[in-house]
Amino acid sequence: MRLRDSLPLHSILAAALCVCALPVRAQLNGTNKPAGGGSDVTTISVYTRLVIETVTVKDKAGKPIDGLTAKDFTITEDGVPQKISFAEHQNLPETATPMGPVTAGKEDIKIFNRLGNTQIASEAPGEVRYKDHRLLALYFDMAGMPPTDQLRALLAAQKFIRENMTDADLVSIMRYAGSSVDILQDFTGDRNRILSILETLVVGEGQGDMATEDSSTAADTGAAFGQDDGEFNIFTTDRQLSALQTAAEALSHLNEKKELIYFASGMVLSGMDNQAQLHATIDSAIRSGVSFWPIDARGLVATGPLGDATHGSQGGAGMYTGAAQTGMSSRFNQSQDTLYALAGDTGGKALLDNNDLGKGIIDAQHAESNYYILGYYTTNLTLNGKFRKIKVTVLPPTEDAKLDYTQGYYAGKEWGKYNTADKERQLEDALMQQDPWTELTVAVEVNYFQLNKAEYQLPVMVKIPGSELVLAKKRGAEQASIDFVGEIKDDYGGTTVTNIRDHVDFKVSDKTAEELAKRPIYSSSFYTLLPGKYSIKVLVRDDATGHIGTFQSSFVVPNLNKETKRVAISSVVLSGQRTAMSDAIYNATKGKEAAKDAAADPLVQNGVKLIPSVTRVFSKTRNMYVYLQAYEAPIAAPAAASTPAAGAPVATPVSAPAATGPAPLLAFVSFYQGTTKVYETQPEEVLPHLTPSKLQMAPLSFTVDLNPLPPGKYDCQVTVLDPTGQKTAFWQAPIAVVQ
Repeated sequence: MRLRDSLPLHSILAAALCVCALPVRAQLNGTNKPAGGGSDVTTISVYTRLVIETVTVKDKAGKPIDGLTAKDFTITEDGVPQKISFAEHQNLPETATPMGPVTAGKEDIKIFNRLGNTQIASEAPGEVRYKDHRLLALYFDMAGMPPTDQLRALLAAQKFIRENMTDADLVSIMRYAGSSVDILQDFTGDRNRILSILETLVVGEGQGDMATEDSSTAADTGAAFGQDDGEFNIFTTDRQLSALQTAAEALSHLNEKKELIYFASGMVLSGMDNQAQLHATIDSAIRSGVSFWPIDARGLVATGPLGDATHGSQGGAGMYTGAAQTGMSSRFNQSQDTLYALAGDTGGKALLDNNDLGKGIIDAQHAESNYYILGYYTTNLTLNGKFRKIKVTVLPPTEDAKLDYTQGYYAGKEWGKYNTADKERQLEDALMQQDPWTELTVAVEVNYFQLNKAEYQLPVMVKIPGSELVLAKKRGAEQASIDFVGEIKDDYGGTTVTNIRDHVDFKVSDKTAEELAKRPIYSSSFYTLLPGKYSIKVLVRDDATGHIGTFQSSFVVPNLNKETKRVAISSVVLSGQRTAMSDAIYNATKGKEAAKDAAADPLVQNGVKLIPSVTRVFSKTRNMYVYLQAYEAPIAAPAAASTPAAGAPVATPVSAPAATGPAPLLAFVSFYQGTTKVYETQPEEVLPHLTPSKLQMAPLSFTVDLNPLPPGKYDCQVTVLDPTGQKTAFWQAPIAVVQ
């Protein structure tokens, strides 16, 4: 199923000719307005939306039914009948004879000095350029595959082209190397051309991409992928999913079914990944008529309980309790979950745990054989982002046939000349919509700190790149206007626990505007919650352009009171910046309320706020700050001695050490690169103190000089030791150090 919006058609006609000049099937959107005062010339805006639906029709025996026309189908959208504008039958033989192995000496394989980018040639509405041809797009995620997996993927693709490609197959080649989606070849049946490109691809490409240019200084390469090479999405799946969405949109200009074979080494979910981008990528593929066929290039992986020889021993008690093996197995399974979801939700099939990678391409090839392309101009032009349900039926005598098609799509969304009420309604609608907005890049970090025996404080940090904001001119001064709205829900009951709402409208000087183009913008708030599992959804809107970004994910607030085997610790906050509260460009609260909020915020100390590094990317020229809290149970007061009864024997008390208060804790920070410990701070001794809420809390704070560390990726580990109670706590997360 594919959608195509025609560009608004502006025609300047004489008033007497307006009605007869309207094209057939065009929908009029808006009102006629005079082009100028006193003029008899009228401007007409015509807006149409073409919906393409691919339908497979089979009889009771499972055989395709041929010979149907547009008159044999009926289509309804949300129960409203739609007029079918065209119907095309695609008949692709399932048992077509492959071209077979290429005879030695007849391959015209070339090695190019540099692969050039091209575009997918588009079709006009209703045109079927590749009739009776199968469209297969080979997509190589070079940034997400290690060199060994890249080699296996390229060899599998070459083998398919040489041995299994048929006369009905047309192949396109796409590559993602960490910065852009490159279309290396449009759909073609020239096997020598395809093999030449596959031979030219470099194994190891896209690995270790640590470029940090911001969009204001980076060169314009004309690439299709708009994300910059900055700190955003280095450790999350957003970047890979955004690139995949770009590839699907590049194929949307073709009316036929498209199979995108996605070579990857899993897609590891780490931390609070943005589920909104996953939903947006899937929806974009459905709207573009693209099915994802992921292939796990790792093949069948058989490792020992604690990993293979490429990994060092993890150490710790987890080796003996099974926790290390369970964690490793869980991470591997999670890396395949996203591939499975991409395939299942778009009509494809994932090839997992199989060394024959070419089988995944053949499965996609055989899945596309006989189908109909139906197109209609929807009568509902409301761009509200809501789901439109489609129902396709066939008329007698084939009404008992089995139909396979996409059940619906999400309508588009627009930013118009809204008044204040319209803008508020748009945010409310966007918050409720299942279809997310991904026009702005949004990153969110949620931390938790124990407030008392029952409640936890949750600082929420929202981060957006300043380069994505458009500072609109207003009254001769640069001005930015940003809306933040969101909600936190209980995952078990689905009830809204708390809301996030803020509006920032501030003036900026030329110097500040220049800094905003190179630095991110933060918005922080904090909330009080009970232990449990929650989901958070945050929307950020740039009021100058109407661009909206969505972030949604799940998180858990643990009950630290039940922690008996390890030292109970809060979230660990990694930061590269500390800012005085007086330096904030905007503060939603003023006066006493601002002072009260600052006093309650665990990240504010002596009027200076610790800004969490949501993306965990740090510059080696600046210090990294590490902050967390450790909790110990309060020492119970000694029980009062009871008076023995008359005549009862009196026991002689055994001498015991007097309670002298809580024992100090030891903590330190370590950095690992692979299996090598690169750096470790000196252990610090911290004595817990009693908070006003009767909680024994030890604040642990470190300042780490990153200058000695070379740029690269590291695992940052925080270790907390309780020598008296013989308990420990470990926390680890990946970071990146850039120049």
